Amino acid sequence: MPDLDIAEVARRAGVPASTLRYYEEKGLIAPTGRRGLRRQYDPAVLERLALIAIGRSAGFSLDEIARMFAPDGRPRIEPRTLLDKADELDRTIRELEVLRDSLRHTAACPAPSHMECPTFRRMLEDVVSGALAVPGTRARRGLSRS
Repeated sequence: MPDLDIAEVARRAGVPASTLRYYEEKGLIAPTGRRGLRRQYDPAVLERLALIAIGRSAGFSLDEIARMFAPDGRPRIEPRTLLDKADELDRTIRELEVLRDSLRHTAACPAPSHMECPTFRRMLEDVVSGALAVPGTRARRGLSRS
């Protein structure tokens, strides 16, 4: 199969060309050359981009993902790394379930305002204390409720 130009790779991978250039800068992918001014890639780059997308979805940083490739470019992922990330995802799922349930309760709560709803107040206190993390906040420190 012939090499793919950057526009075709971007289209097939569902990412902008700027992302491909950034991944190249980070050492995650490499073009095979150029045709005129356009970068060319081996079709195998699509599989590598799929691995990167899975890693990003799982919460790995690009630097962590870069370390998951051996010098020959083949994936080399330590099982402990995967298990630790799976445990982290389990914690995140539990925290998001608590958040979801609290929001649903608050939406139906008969209290005159959200701020007077005991469940909503508990959720606020958990976020303030760090017992419950919400997207966009710093490191999770556990749950107050399971």
